[in-house]
This record gives sequence, structure tokens and C-alpha cells, in this order.
Amino acid sequence: MGISLRQFEQMKERVAGRVPRAVISVPRPASGSLNRIVLGLDPSLRGTGFGIIQCASPHPRTLSYGTISCPAAWERSRCLAKISEIVRAEVRKYRPEVCVVEGLFYAQNLQTALIMGEARGAALAAVAEYGIEIFEIAPRKVKQAIVGYGAAQKIAVAKMVQRLLALAELPAPDAADALALALVHTRENSRYGLSPAKKI
Repeated sequence: MGISLRQFEQMKERVAGRVPRAVISVPRPASGSLNRIVLGLDPSLRGTGFGIIQCASPHPRTLSYGTISCPAAWERSRCLAKISEIVRAEVRKYRPEVCVVEGLFYAQNLQTALIMGEARGAALAAVAEYGIEIFEIAPRKVKQAIVGYGAAQKIAVAKMVQRLLALAELPAPDAADALALALVHTRENSRYGLSPAKKI
């Protein structure tokens, strides 16, 4: 079987240890997503984390983040009202185009699961009122994408989020989780696009 001159030259380079590296072409995000604003939500009755980032080159820009804290003495209904109120205010101020929420987890305590579901519903209903697309990402997937380990501790996630977004201070755990959700969504829907988040 004969080979071409080019194939012969390539064989000589391989034998000599001079193997050229493959160049992988990475598609650029669509122009409409370059400045997309993403809201991340980590709902909880006593401490709902939120984070809003804007897709930008070379790194995303942080617009807002924090924790919606509700004292233990407050009734659940009052907490739910506050969650909805602040989420609405953030949406009106920054006008995100998409929202990403932490996926459901399996709780052994039924009461805890119900309360978490109420907080999640209050936050998502406030977002849905504005016709914003909502996606969910599993907690382990977020940790894997941000830290490289699906069972990473909250402090590890917070430190990596601070580094990736160049934040002056370490964000609180719930706010860090929300920012991590937004970051993972921007990565999956721009540069990589390997496993799109589940739309809800």
C-alpha cells in the first residue's frame, strides 16, 4: 500500500517526537447572548440566595448578589412574601433574560421538603410573572462544574465563585450558590453547550 509524501513527512515527525498539537475550534456564542443577563436562585425559607451576572468578554460581570434572610420568629407566609417581593425588585431592576434555579433534592424529612418547595415556588412565581425562561441544574452538577468535585463543601464553592468573578469579598454561602448556578448556565449555553439545563 502506497503513502503520499505528506503522510511520509507526518510519520517522520511522529517518530522524531514532533507531533503537532491538534487545534480545536471553539464556537463563539451567538451575538444575542454576549450581553445576556442571568439570574441564579438558591431558594430556602430562611435564606434564599440570589445572584445576577451579565455575560461579558473575557469574564462575566457581577451585577448583584445577596441573601434574602428571614428571622426564625417570622411566620412562613411572611417569609414567602419577602422572598417574592425582593426577587421581583431584582428582576425589575436588572431585567434578566433567563433564570437558573437549583434542582430538587431528595430530603429525608418530609416537612423540610415541603417548606423548601414553598420557598422555591414563591421565588419562581415572582420570576415567571415577567415571562422569563427558567431552567434548573442539579446541585452536584453545579459543584462539579465550579469546583471539579460533585460533593464539594459550600466554602469551596464560595471561594471559587469569588475567584471566577473577581469579587472583592467572599460571598455568603447561599449567594455563592446562586452565582455558581448563573455561571454554570452561561458556560453551558455559550462556550461548551454539551448538556443543556432542564427547562421548567
